Amino acid sequence: MINKLLCIDDDETTLMLIKLVIDKAIFAREVILKSSGQAALDYYTELSDKSTGTDYPELIFLDLNMPIMSGWEFLDEFIEKYYSKMINTKVLIHSSSTNPMDKAKANEYPIVLGYIAKPITVDLLKKLIN
Repeated sequence: MINKLLCIDDDETTLMLIKLVIDKAIFAREVILKSSGQAALDYYTELSDKSTGTDYPELIFLDLNMPIMSGWEFLDEFIEKYYSKMINTKVLIHSSSTNPMDKAKANEYPIVLGYIAKPITVDLLKKLIN
């Protein structure tokens, strides 16, 4: 079980469904939901100001296609500003994009564990746990 999971997606309905599926699969003890890349970066700024270095999400579910700040932009800024303090954090790209270039680009980031298609299911989460 993951202690802390951060989900970043601009679709509020998707965030609610992710939370329900995560709870049903008993996948994470705590789930933080952010509706934009910028909101997630603001969360990390606040967290890094008060964190002991271990109280941060172990896993991020990251949507790619978001207004204002794309998932790629979030990822680049997270790596630049926060990853050195939170090196155990990993990312799963969670997207409806079927573009092979997105999947190839995801492989360029060592922090990215994989690319999963929407929607997330209980079965998928159970496979990830194993």
